Amino acid sequence: MTALRYRGRFAPSPTGALHFGSLVAAVGSWLVARHHEGEWLVRVEDIDPPREVPGSAASILSTLDAFGLAPDAPPVYQSQRDALYAQAFERLRDGGHLFPCWCSRAELGAHGGLHRDGRCIAAPDPSRPPAWRLRSPDRVVAWRDDLQGPQAENLRDVAGDFVIRRVEGLWSYQLACVVDDGEQGITHVVRGADLLDSTARQIALQGLLGLPTPGYLHLPLVVDAEGRKLSKSTAALPVDPADPLPALREALAWLGVDGPQPATSPGALLRSALERFAPATLRRSSLTTGTTL
Repeated sequence: MTALRYRGRFAPSPTGALHFGSLVAAVGSWLVARHHEGEWLVRVEDIDPPREVPGSAASILSTLDAFGLAPDAPPVYQSQRDALYAQAFERLRDGGHLFPCWCSRAELGAHGGLHRDGRCIAAPDPSRPPAWRLRSPDRVVAWRDDLQGPQAENLRDVAGDFVIRRVEGLWSYQLACVVDDGEQGITHVVRGADLLDSTARQIALQGLLGLPTPGYLHLPLVVDAEGRKLSKSTAALPVDPADPLPALREALAWLGVDGPQPATSPGALLRSALERFAPATLRRSSLTTGTTL
């Protein structure tokens, strides 16, 4: 690895205030990038307006700043990048990789839940717009995760023909993420393990679009006492930007950055943690928390 070539990112969705689980992901991606003397970017993934909470994008960005997590370039907003996604969509469609689909989730659920081999259950309905799916090949996509180890997934069996553009005309997370990582020159993706099952689909899309495949490191999730991802839990109270040090210390401890780190500011605490940090020391299993930070 050439240190100067490393470029990582943190990509929150503006569906609410920054909570502890997301703080862990942000701090983890920041630490790995800084450990490799690389760049760290922030991308706001705001391509799903029905789920977006007004004001949360600005809230997340200001909270990151309060925690000393300043990106090396101005944040990028997916809602402003429609033309890039449209170009990628046309390239995939022109290459014969996409097909229109009118199948509903209920219809697919009655047939195993997955769409395979480009074979639709529902007949075409010219009276309403279709979703557009990518025809998943019957092949195994293999990669090595820097923390979780070797991974392999048969796209047809596990993911099926997955959606690239939704019925409402909204771009899928998979397409937007791949296009943005490629356009921004992201060399390494550090994110939560809830997105581990997206990786094979994204690697397949990278190949079809002629984009490089970054390295991947999936951090284990912070979960509540019932094993739910913290973002879906009542334990997911927002972290306090007015008093960032307690939550920042807890996030560092959860990531496995050991030892006391006396500091009077988030920046000083992060610099101290970075001196002790190595990716090999990252926690490898999920942790149950009832944090109210």
